[in-house]
Amino acid sequence: MALVGSVLAVATPAEATGGHGSSLKPVITNLDSPRGVATHGGKIIYSVGDGSVYEAWKNGKVIRKLGQVPGGFAPAIDTDKWGTTYALTGAAGEPGSPPVPGAATLFKLVPGKAPVKIADIAKYQMKDPDPYDQENNPTDSNPFGVAALNDGTVLVSDAAGNDLLRVWVKSGHIKTVARLKPRVVKVPPGLPTTDPEGNPTNFPPAGTPITSEAVATSVTVGSDGYWYVGELRGFPATPGKSQIWRIKPGSYNATCDPYKPNRGHCQRYADGYTSIVDLAGGPRGTLAVVELAKASWLQWELGGSPVGALFLQFPGKYHKAGFRKELAKNQLILPGGTAFSRWGDLYVSSPLFGPGAIYKVK
Repeated sequence: MALVGSVLAVATPAEATGGHGSSLKPVITNLDSPRGVATHGGKIIYSVGDGSVYEAWKNGKVIRKLGQVPGGFAPAIDTDKWGTTYALTGAAGEPGSPPVPGAATLFKLVPGKAPVKIADIAKYQMKDPDPYDQENNPTDSNPFGVAALNDGTVLVSDAAGNDLLRVWVKSGHIKTVARLKPRVVKVPPGLPTTDPEGNPTNFPPAGTPITSEAVATSVTVGSDGYWYVGELRGFPATPGKSQIWRIKPGSYNATCDPYKPNRGHCQRYADGYTSIVDLAGGPRGTLAVVELAKASWLQWELGGSPVGALFLQFPGKYHKAGFRKELAKNQLILPGGTAFSRWGDLYVSSPLFGPGAIYKVK
């Protein structure tokens, strides 16, 4: 499934109400559609809507442009332990249309030079179709999440291929790590009968069971070394049905199965989230989890609330999730990305569309 978005006029985080507990401190401001967030040492690396990627230090007072990739949407980014930043472009254009140059591609950024193309993700997916596709387009590709490993490879989660890939930077070679199977969900109540333009939506009645794709939007490496993948959840975007999967490092062709969640090299770590768009591995086994919209991405696209969420997921026993805590509750509008610093500081970008900033969670 391809993640869809529209540029809407939305409230800024400061205008959201009802926040309790933790708060947001803007550290890099006046950004247009910020999304990706990464850190290296004392630097914050981030991406914005025109495809540009920057690094900032000294509390955002010193900023350097690392490069700009094509695509018309802020790329997913990550920075490895040596300070090299990778930028991942997603799908561009309408589904089924000819590929746009530079779309669905992993790049390495070299300051002062053009981005270096590492791998064409869409080309690989043409030969690696999704066996669980529900949209009659099994070779579709929309790379959406990226995590740089310490061995010169990069993990890529594909939101249309519903899988996790591993890319070798030096050669561009790609292998499939895991495939995420769909799950049956029920159409949620409250879906509108018309879209924002007044066109009928013709959705099935509430309660109708539908096989929904496991849209793989995000990937990170936990402090335990395992690889974690988060789901958006395809149509009908039923709230509370997005999962987080825990994958054994070095796995290939693993299956993430919601009906056999405790078997194999890909096992369900957490459930009950809504419209996950990013993950970040933190200290002592914690994960930061970004929900694009608490009501679901579909409700938002149909004119519903743009209020998103950032959770801290704590580990439990036996490699399972424990309790979760919402941070900066109701203060985030369409958050797009998150990252921990080496000292455990947590950053988040918001909103994904429109004027925004990179915030430090206090």
